[in-house]
Amino acid sequence: MGIKADNVSIDDVGEFQGLILKWAEQNGRTFPWRRTGESKYRLAVTELLLQRTKAETVANYYAAFFSQFPNWKILAETSEKAIGETLKPLGLWRRRAPILQKLATVMVARNGRFPRERKELNNLPGVGQYIGNAIELLCHNKPRPLLDEGMARVLERYFGPRKLADIRNDPYLQKLSHLVISHESPRELNWAMLDLAAIVCKIREPSCTECSLNIKCRLGRQIINSKNLQ
Repeated sequence: MGIKADNVSIDDVGEFQGLILKWAEQNGRTFPWRRTGESKYRLAVTELLLQRTKAETVANYYAAFFSQFPNWKILAETSEKAIGETLKPLGLWRRRAPILQKLATVMVARNGRFPRERKELNNLPGVGQYIGNAIELLCHNKPRPLLDEGMARVLERYFGPRKLADIRNDPYLQKLSHLVISHESPRELNWAMLDLAAIVCKIREPSCTECSLNIKCRLGRQIINSKNLQ
């Protein structure tokens, strides 16, 4: 694979991939942006809307937003103020409106095509590590991790903790997340980890005893063993 994470074997990763994909087949969430055939415009804009906002909230507003802004051109021609008014139900509209308007303006000039070089992609308005990975994953079909705090929580509890506070700069999590996503179904693996984090592997009171990954998960084994000793 060419990617290594400290103290994590390829066999461990393969087992994790199999377990979480099997869990997702039965328990994964369904959202409109996960449907086959959604445009690259919708996929990219949705990832910006999902930042610091619950997926369920964005899902409820998905159809209305893209009915009003069906493409980059219309979004670019709309004022920041008007975009902000539309975004108010989602929150963070003062931050999102100018980013979306600026990105749309750039994308119109680029005929709707995202750069394929990562350095150039990172120069687009609103594109950091997470959004850059999302665009490469969803628009360029490259295996990239949607590494947020939820995914980090799943990976750390299963494989072991990171060393640095900021997940963007932690070498262990960066290597591990890329290793896990190096698979024939990178989208599905990303979504499976995000779903497990939201449904089972919660920040407080995770449902470890009900989790189908608990036999191999470090935290899951600890919790189950401690309950057996009580």
